[in-house]
Amino acid sequence: MTPSTRSFSAFVFSILLSTTTSKFIASAFAPPPFSSRTIVTPINTNFLPSFSSTSSFPLYATSTIPPKNPKSNSSSSDITPSTKFGSPLSDSIKEANRFAIGFLKGSIFDTFFAGSDYQRAFARFYALETIARVPYFSYLSVLHLYETLGKWRRAKYLKLHFAESWNELHHLLIMEELGGNDKFFDRFIAQHIAVGYYFVVIFLYLLNPVEAYNLNQEVEEHAYATYDQFLKENEEELKEMKPPRVAIEYYLEGDMYMFDEFQTECELRRPVIDNLYDVFVAIREDEAAHVKTMEKLQTELDVSSMNEDGECEVDVF
Repeated sequence: MTPSTRSFSAFVFSILLSTTTSKFIASAFAPPPFSSRTIVTPINTNFLPSFSSTSSFPLYATSTIPPKNPKSNSSSSDITPSTKFGSPLSDSIKEANRFAIGFLKGSIFDTFFAGSDYQRAFARFYALETIARVPYFSYLSVLHLYETLGKWRRAKYLKLHFAESWNELHHLLIMEELGGNDKFFDRFIAQHIAVGYYFVVIFLYLLNPVEAYNLNQEVEEHAYATYDQFLKENEEELKEMKPPRVAIEYYLEGDMYMFDEFQTECELRRPVIDNLYDVFVAIREDEAAHVKTMEKLQTELDVSSMNEDGECEVDVF
């Protein structure tokens, strides 16, 4: 067995082990299923200082389930994937997810993509974006399955997760233009981890969507932290570099409909792209938006995007 194969096997095994065993350990302490009409959700804003200073999302948000549409056959408990198919996670399971992602990042990801030069940084970001968009494919696959079987249908979640994958795709295209995929070994590692991760997330999403969303929240938090550190360490040099053409097309010249679709904070964002530093700031803030969406999807909130006229609001007090 080659080192790359062993690393890939370790990645899949670590995710499955941490998520399944923690469920048995924490089952006696798990919260009850979604049943009340109003919940108070603690929002983790402490993992990076910038969230508490830039986000309008409060530390504790009271979220009310939207009333039942009289024209719909769905009850209020069917409003989101989490309330239809999932149940809340105990703190021990969330900690297990946090530990699993941190362990994999430190033991595998940091080892294969170690290096201080820009090309190793871009290769690392290429791998990060190759893997980071995978959960959205998994969510879409399961939601399409439920729709095909007639179990559940809400098109807005298909649209949301596709918009998130579209955003991550353009992050990937930016890294490819910067040369992050130049080496065969980097492509091999990133792509094979992505394939394994796809099936892991499908399993978790079928088991409990809240678990899948929480795991991805941890991944996106690490992505935010990675870009934030890179920006702080290389600000002056990055401001002297030209932005990739694909970044200009995506953030400035392209149709912003898909960009607005994953902005579930109902705040209009229009990044300024003058240099490579601005590009990485925009990517970092995209990851922050994904974190906030993953947080909401674990609750009874029915998320809305900037494109939904009259609906881009949540009951937050």
